Amino acid sequence: MNVINTEIEGLKIIEPRIFGDARGYFFESFNERDFVEQTGLEVRFVQDNESKSRYGVVRGLHFQKPPFAQSKLVRVVKGRVLDVAVDIRKGSPTYGRHVAVELTEDNHRQLFLPKGMAHGFAVLSDEVLFQYKCDEYYHPESEGAIAWDDPALAIDWHLPKGDVLLSEKDSHHPKFNEFVTPFE
Repeated sequence: MNVINTEIEGLKIIEPRIFGDARGYFFESFNERDFVEQTGLEVRFVQDNESKSRYGVVRGLHFQKPPFAQSKLVRVVKGRVLDVAVDIRKGSPTYGRHVAVELTEDNHRQLFLPKGMAHGFAVLSDEVLFQYKCDEYYHPESEGAIAWDDPALAIDWHLPKGDVLLSEKDSHHPKFNEFVTPFE
């Protein structure tokens, strides 16, 4: 695997080794030993999630508050998304900044998000199957989020505003400067 460090500490793009021939392809989507060796991160994933969404859906920007904060390893199985991570760790040199990475069924890229990232994605294909591994169980009482369209974050979601589809809940999150980060 190839590990690409981003400008945000701990946020990493993972490119697996793909073995392809006339029949198709094969790759290891996760190998704990190689992950630890290549990234230097020891993470124990305890929950796998999958979502299916259609074009224009924006999910996010979500996080879980301590003590149930989550690191995640995310990838696209089918389709194409713009995946976004915002650093919400107060005191971090990149606090309030984001990284956006296109994850597709063809590039097989994955994004590792350490604890302290608000996370979201925009569906750019007709349909997407999105998977993520989490190192902490989901705790609804620990949910947190910030507004996906906050101008202060300046995220280009690669979607016309009129095409964006949100859940009711994702329509009402606080702006970045209105929320108090639980990550110091």
